[in-house]
Amino acid sequence: MARAIWTGYINFGLVSVPVGLYSATQEHEIDFHQFQKGTSDRIRYKRVNERTGREVPYEKIVKGHDVGGGEYVIVEPDELDDIAPGKSRSLEIDTFVDLDDIDPMHFQKSYYLAPSDSDNASSYALLRDALAKTNRAGIAKFVMRGEEYLATIRSDGRVLVLETMFFADEIRDPDEELGDLPRKSGAGKQLSMAVDLIEAMSGEWKPAAYKDTYTERVKELVKTKHQGKEVVYSEEEPQATNPTDLVAALRASVEEARKSRSSRTKKTAKKKTAARKKKAA
Repeated sequence: MARAIWTGYINFGLVSVPVGLYSATQEHEIDFHQFQKGTSDRIRYKRVNERTGREVPYEKIVKGHDVGGGEYVIVEPDELDDIAPGKSRSLEIDTFVDLDDIDPMHFQKSYYLAPSDSDNASSYALLRDALAKTNRAGIAKFVMRGEEYLATIRSDGRVLVLETMFFADEIRDPDEELGDLPRKSGAGKQLSMAVDLIEAMSGEWKPAAYKDTYTERVKELVKTKHQGKEVVYSEEEPQATNPTDLVAALRASVEEARKSRSSRTKKTAKKKTAARKKKAA
């Protein structure tokens, strides 16, 4: 079983449920080291005192906040620990909200919550099932690794899932960041055809159907170069559709999407028929 990266309690009302927090995701990563170009000399980073030029051990390093004018306020690790909220290691649910009301923009990272011991498995299951039945999520705050997080606690039917979230003031206003944005779409015909295209391209969400092709290409690049060969990938740069060609492009896209969808439907039907015949045999 995986090791918990945080342990504590989910508190809601007068109920406390001991839980452990576990990573729910992992990213595709390929490790690269840094070298000086033209050599096999590794690049190393050291924590160096900029005045003396001497390396400083990690335990001798403290944090300082720039208050302006070249002045810094030095803060010790134990001072940060003393003011950290939720030192009781609790996930204090403040309220329950409709899960559909939360803008996905707020979600940051997913974790699993599991009961810390078998004695409290029933209270864990009770919260999980109640959240699933009501389609609600608990809103809570907690402290992990010296940082306070806003989080939702929801059920996926099997397990409680904690999603760390951005605070409201951490989400940038698109009008301020991006300037003038188009307020109206095109003519009615264009909008209607765009809707038709979306409908024609709609389907079931199948996450396993999507693969990280870039990581695979990097692996292939490393493998091929190790064999002394050269890999050349060529892809055409996408070109923006000319507004005058938009209707024609939409119409052609709808027709192509419908043909593709029809082909997929026929293949699926053949597979189901073959499976039924095999089962009957």
